Amino acid sequence: MKRTTSVVAVLLALALVGAACGRDKKAADAPGFDGKTIKLGVLEGVSGPIADPIGKPLSAGGDAYWARVNAAGGVAGKYKVELVKEDTAYNNEQTKAKYTKIKNDVVMFSQILGTPPTKTVLVDLKTDGIAASPASLDAAWVREPNLFPVGSTYQLQFINAASWLVNDEGFKTKPICQMAIESEYGNAGIEGLTTAAKELGFTVAATARFKGTADEEYTAQVAALQKAKCAAVFLTALPSNTGRIIGAAAQKGLTPRWIGQSPTWVSALAASPTLAPLLQKTFYWTSEGTTWGDTSVKGMKELIADVAKYAPTQKPDVYFVFGYSQAKGVHAVLEQAAKNNDFSRAGILKAISEVSVDYEGLLGKYTYGSAANRSPSRETVIFKVNPAVPGALEKVKAVTSDVASKLKIG
Repeated sequence: MKRTTSVVAVLLALALVGAACGRDKKAADAPGFDGKTIKLGVLEGVSGPIADPIGKPLSAGGDAYWARVNAAGGVAGKYKVELVKEDTAYNNEQTKAKYTKIKNDVVMFSQILGTPPTKTVLVDLKTDGIAASPASLDAAWVREPNLFPVGSTYQLQFINAASWLVNDEGFKTKPICQMAIESEYGNAGIEGLTTAAKELGFTVAATARFKGTADEEYTAQVAALQKAKCAAVFLTALPSNTGRIIGAAAQKGLTPRWIGQSPTWVSALAASPTLAPLLQKTFYWTSEGTTWGDTSVKGMKELIADVAKYAPTQKPDVYFVFGYSQAKGVHAVLEQAAKNNDFSRAGILKAISEVSVDYEGLLGKYTYGSAANRSPSRETVIFKVNPAVPGALEKVKAVTSDVASKLKIG
């Protein structure tokens, strides 16, 4: 009996050793990872002031991409991704509360919508050692090790657009002005145009700030731009502001060349019978990528195929593209973490410093690495309004100015 017990004990010990060896081959459990499923936090804005134009399509783009990943077996072909979503309503206090609610249940935050909300939880991210990807293009994120920035920056958008306007469009001797919302996002737009003016040798003739409230009439701002005889106005606004600003200016006889930051646009503007003709003549949009449906671009070809499979009711939308692209970047981080067998918080931060991402033409080339050595894409694509193309935005030109190429960030 003792001999039989001894043999069983030996066999059991060997089995446990084998199981342990097998376990060593996969990533250890960590907050948000149970050995089978990776949970990602999403602080989205599907209610509140930017829900319909930005928040909802942004989240839908991420949903479609992760559906594709899970259909293919998940990260590393074996770890399914689960999104833990909380709606912040684009409100700083709610962002803080929702972050606290789910921070211990997720590997990282794959999306935090907006510049102010990201700034609100940045200290917490550092204290907690958690990584997050902001759906915001402020240059301030480039040097933050706890952030995984996606896309170029608001500052570079206006630097390149100003170079195009001055050197290609003949505006160097014409009054160039700016209108910007009162927020960190607005400050980023001002920083970009101020830098461009200094480097390209022109003066910003007038800068008008606005609050962006629903009842704002923009009377004083338009008057200031008129007084400066602005031939071009760089606009840093939310989509809900854009049409009302341009419409209010036109009613006063002010129809300059408008250059919009990437969050100024919503495709509904091109459906307005009164605004659409004006926008076609005067409005240009700064962003990255290509026209929706341009299947000569690999990333767009894949996106269109995924829309057909996982989001068949989705209409052409620039924020859907960004949400999809952001998920593509986060996916690359998770693949690197899987390669390292480490989904811990420290492991995710390590993976961010090691990752290389090919956005396949949906965004420009972002060089990652340590936060000190990151370099966002220096290219900006100028689009014009064309209701005849899907999404009503048509690519005009890709611009990489000397100023943008040489700019030191951070």
